[in-house]
Amino acid sequence: MTTGPDDLPDAAATGDVDVEGLLKRFGLSDKEVDTYLTLLEHGEAKASTVAEAAGVSKRYVYSASEELEARGFVTVNDHVTPTTIRANPPGEVVDRLATDAQSMRPALEARFSRTESVTEPFEVVKSRVTVVKRIRRAIGEATAEVTLSFPLDRLDEVADDLRAAADRGVLVLLIVTGVDEPNDGLSRDLTGVASAARAWGQPMPSMLTVDNRTGVVAPPEMIERSNSGKQGIVFSQQQLAPVIVGSFIGNYWPAAAEMVVADPAPLPASYTNFRQAVFQAELHRRSDDTVRAHVDGRLIDGGEAVEVTGEVIDVSQGLVAPATNDFPVQHTLTLDVDGERVTVGGPGAFVEDIEADEVELSTPAE
Repeated sequence: MTTGPDDLPDAAATGDVDVEGLLKRFGLSDKEVDTYLTLLEHGEAKASTVAEAAGVSKRYVYSASEELEARGFVTVNDHVTPTTIRANPPGEVVDRLATDAQSMRPALEARFSRTESVTEPFEVVKSRVTVVKRIRRAIGEATAEVTLSFPLDRLDEVADDLRAAADRGVLVLLIVTGVDEPNDGLSRDLTGVASAARAWGQPMPSMLTVDNRTGVVAPPEMIERSNSGKQGIVFSQQQLAPVIVGSFIGNYWPAAAEMVVADPAPLPASYTNFRQAVFQAELHRRSDDTVRAHVDGRLIDGGEAVEVTGEVIDVSQGLVAPATNDFPVQHTLTLDVDGERVTVGGPGAFVEDIEADEVELSTPAE
């Protein structure tokens, strides 16, 4: 008997291919992978069916399905009641992924030919012009958070970059240095430049961190004048960035005078940057809004994955005056989850109940 290609066992079915791993390489999260594979097994199903089989919330299934549909993995039939979700034929999905990957090749190769050889974890910079360029470029690439201290009389060199970052939803925390007497005029000048801005009259190095991974540290003389003979450091080490952020928020931010705090952002909104979630929750609560939070994360005690939803009943923070935290770098959301107080912290949390990966904030309809 002759065996043809169609008679051979599927590699994925025999476990020779790590389907979950490959899907993750195409940008799917763990839960998106679980949702999609569940849909493949059902062909077409209601969100509640998928949620039960995949072990996720019904709310998450709807959210994940929108992302999967945008990528061509599924089709959401929202013209019927209840809404159903149908897995697209795997052959079509694979063909689309292959086409997308192939179409990227010319652009990637073109960029590769223009790229500098290797990105070093540290770069010593002797030129003031180069330091400012590095700061501006890093701010322009920010997607979640910027912390920056910068001389007031040089702020115009980076103000547009900061304003653009704040406009696209980045949490921008700014300390302007060289300010002897903060005044209302300074507050007006700083409005829109940052999510929150403070003024500091004492000498302070220019410190930048972006998305908790890259940044710049430079002596104040280097930013204030050319040919100072000083050197700055540009770094791209994820181990170092949190240390710089901790110094910025823990040492300098509490001592500086608050000048500007932006209006709260519209909700609902999801945040992977926990400080942004805390910042927005605090602003909305100060506006007398009832705020609810849906948290994806893990238990501090044991590490199990967990999802919780509840009203934000307390915020411990030091981003907006007056501070309400017990120590400068503490940022905590306290939720009422079915009558139980549950505390939520960000990456590296140790005094809370849950370490959050993502927080969705909403204000319930009146």
